[in-house]
Amino acid sequence: MIVTLIPHPGSTESPLASLHVQLERRGPRLWVRFVAEGAVDRIAWPAPADPGRTDDLWRHSCFEVFIAAAGGYTEFNLSPSGRWASYRFDAYREGMADAAEVVEVSPLDLAEDMLALEACLDLPSPTDRLALAAVIEAVDGSKTYWALAHPSDKPDFHHPDSFVLDFP
Repeated sequence: MIVTLIPHPGSTESPLASLHVQLERRGPRLWVRFVAEGAVDRIAWPAPADPGRTDDLWRHSCFEVFIAAAGGYTEFNLSPSGRWASYRFDAYREGMADAAEVVEVSPLDLAEDMLALEACLDLPSPTDRLALAAVIEAVDGSKTYWALAHPSDKPDFHHPDSFVLDFP
């Protein structure tokens, strides 16, 4: 399945022309590939780092997957640095804790006008609907917020109406 993310209407102009996500269920895991196209040299990509769980990745360029499951949801943050995070929420922005689910982030695929990040994530059980999003930080410090849907006047990837994609 391939879907397109759109920038939040209140975002500044982005160096990106488009942002697509490919996804495929692979047994108990979800494979995702975020493909950012445009002036990728004008984006502040985090420097490569040793893989591992790290907090606050969303403060800079970061790709995100939200999976509704068992009355709450799990948030995955995937950094182009190779770092990742996963959090479990009991309800909308409530009961946040590190999730048991882990992520494997693959090395970046980078070209002159494209950056792609692939990852495989452990799936919470049971799974329901998905939300996909990205924070893109330009080299000038401005940020754009991309998602499948923007149900509120401010970017809010946790909003229940952001979960618009049926699970593949």
